[in-house]
Amino acid sequence: MDDDARFMKRALELARRAAEMGEVPVGSVVVREGLVVGEGFNLKETDEDPTAHAEIIALRAAARRLGTWVLDDATLFTTCEPCPMCAGAIVQARVRRLVFGCEDPKGGGVVSRYGIGIDGELNHKVELTTGIMAESCADLLTQFFRERREKP
Repeated sequence: MDDDARFMKRALELARRAAEMGEVPVGSVVVREGLVVGEGFNLKETDEDPTAHAEIIALRAAARRLGTWVLDDATLFTTCEPCPMCAGAIVQARVRRLVFGCEDPKGGGVVSRYGIGIDGELNHKVELTTGIMAESCADLLTQFFRERREKP
């Protein structure tokens, strides 16, 4: 298994934890020099915090662990395309590379809707890899929302 798949597998494990808690199943991992330095999963409902997205939590954890907000030598792995808020945070953190599983056609801020971080319009441009374990990532989200709609 290559490194992208290995770290996306960890992000999927975190996404499953979110689902078990009733949170939208998105998980994120920040990696630097082959080591996980931050990770997170959605906690909006649990924390009653609109900014408690997986990517934000993982970026905050990495910044605390490394003692710097500048993550220009890090890669962020996330199961679903980041929203505009998270894409903006990725740019602000100067993340070198973003890897995500599935696209978010309704709310994605990177390729589906806006191009944040990849279009060259901001002060930092992020390297992008998409589609890593996309089917597994999308299936997890589809199943979560299907079950949610079926509940009385």
